[in-house]
Amino acid sequence: MKITVTTAVNAPLERVWQVWNNPNDIIQWCSPSEEWHTPKSENDLREGGSFTSTMAARDGSASFDFTGVYDQVDLHRFIAYTMEDGRKVEISFENQDGQTVLTETFDAESINPAEMQRAGWQAILDNFKKYTEQQA
Repeated sequence: MKITVTTAVNAPLERVWQVWNNPNDIIQWCSPSEEWHTPKSENDLREGGSFTSTMAARDGSASFDFTGVYDQVDLHRFIAYTMEDGRKVEISFENQDGQTVLTETFDAESINPAEMQRAGWQAILDNFKKYTEQQA
């Protein structure tokens, strides 16, 4: 099953792309809630390149690495990658009426309910929108 989340960011496409892919920015926005954070991020944005973002509970109770390898990178337009567990993710960036619409579609995992996964990924995307608009 595929799940899609989306947001419209009030920032130019080039800026949205930069904030999405820059490790120094990723550590600022990549979390679903105030209880979580991303203390470390590495990103080699090219086909065959890899990324790792360490996501951790602020209270120290949990931590995991979110990793993957890029399958396709089309500058300012599209990113596709495969997560460490084999699931696929596609992200499109589109300029619409002065905003940048970012859409992520990902393969659901089988452990957690689809709605919980959608809500978590949407929360991260909402944090991305808020952070990017504050930086613009």
